[in-house]
Amino acid sequence: MVINLIIVISHSNLTTMKIINSLLSAGFLFMLISCSTKTTETSDNPLIDPEEESTGEVRPSPIEIRKGEISGKNVKVQYGSPAVKGRTLWGDLVPYNIVWRTGANEASYVDLASDMMVEGKILPAGKYSLFTIPKESGPWTVIFNSEWNLEHGHFQYDDKNDALKVEVAPNWEENAQERLTMEIESPGLVIRWEKLKLPIAMN
Repeated sequence: MVINLIIVISHSNLTTMKIINSLLSAGFLFMLISCSTKTTETSDNPLIDPEEESTGEVRPSPIEIRKGEISGKNVKVQYGSPAVKGRTLWGDLVPYNIVWRTGANEASYVDLASDMMVEGKILPAGKYSLFTIPKESGPWTVIFNSEWNLEHGHFQYDDKNDALKVEVAPNWEENAQERLTMEIESPGLVIRWEKLKLPIAMN
């Protein structure tokens, strides 16, 4: 009688253990499925824009665009705007007697809706990259080049594509300006950086 009872209890315990093991296995599997589902939902969340995340970088030299009129003619200029950051510019960061992109990153360019006179010389309507050759003394050379969409600035410059070269006398101002700017103002297009003011006559 006692033996039979023990056997029954033993069989009962064995069955119970099997049931518990089955439940534990099912619970563990359910947890795995739940975790996997949650991970998938997170990666597919429509509120997260991968393109926005990957393009969120702030450029040290931001692109600036100016639009305006010169003598009633529409003009647009685009350039990268570097900062001085305590550096020595002229004759150092920007060497003398060498073509300079006059900006940062991509080549700066102007977009002229109409033919214009630049320092007394004709420049047909169109888009032109803008370069300069800084000089330690005397006028600077300003270059308008027909290859306007140059990703690497003066590293891709080719003088065979020059549409116009003019000489412009720089002014040196008392107060320094941190960032390079190009403004459409009298007498045409004015470039400023640090103490430089380079007024390019256009009409």
